[in-house]
Amino acid sequence: MAATEHPVLQTHDLTIRFGGHVAVDCVSCAFRAGTLTAIVGPNGAGKTTYFNLISGQLKASSGRVALFGEDITSLGPAQRTRRGVGRAFQLTNLFPRLTVLENVRLAVQARAGAGKNLFSMWRSHVELIEQAEHYLHRVALSDKRAVTAAALSHGDQRKLEVAVLLALEPAVFMLDEPTAGMSVDEVPVVLELIQHIKQQEEKTILLVEHKMDVVRSLADRIVVLHQGELVADGAPEEVIASPIVQEAYLGRGAGREARDA
Repeated sequence: MAATEHPVLQTHDLTIRFGGHVAVDCVSCAFRAGTLTAIVGPNGAGKTTYFNLISGQLKASSGRVALFGEDITSLGPAQRTRRGVGRAFQLTNLFPRLTVLENVRLAVQARAGAGKNLFSMWRSHVELIEQAEHYLHRVALSDKRAVTAAALSHGDQRKLEVAVLLALEPAVFMLDEPTAGMSVDEVPVVLELIQHIKQQEEKTILLVEHKMDVVRSLADRIVVLHQGELVADGAPEEVIASPIVQEAYLGRGAGREARDA
């Protein structure tokens, strides 16, 4: 898969401490366009915390995050989203009382910059709805457009969150266990969507996932965290086969690894 010469996203010695506990310890990593990087590791390894530092939900104790070469460490999550960092959460992050269509329409509206301009919102209302319908179709939720997000099954909530993320059209897609809580029948829909995003070679995808079969099917690269440290980084076949991963992080429990808290 094609990749640009310069990284789209970088972390430099990224660190966060909670009291005396170092949850992420000096992690330096570069992510390039056209690649999907799976971030794996045992329970408590720091995977979701690392995601939270990149997307701005947590403030780093030290180190920095750069997007397209620009330091974004001081920016909050909303500012990072506007710059092109899109995040889907391990737990759904939706407007529960709004309908499925309204959740996606708000994302389309935010991307279009309609914001608080009521006249702009009115003129583009039909177009916004048509675009929202497009993303709902992609995640197979068109028939539930009028259902409130709170009334959806957990699996459908995850699909809706992916639709919201797609509607934002970020440069960086951050997917935190996108198949968590889904039935066997629901998982292929999301995996196909991720494959579709991968085909857009200008996109960068970061995936936290504990299901190793999903990692093997999607990843171009695997990064392994353990106790907050980056301990392996490379092509999937090399990382999975490495003794340190086999013995300490995957072992016989590969694919049943517990999720980060």
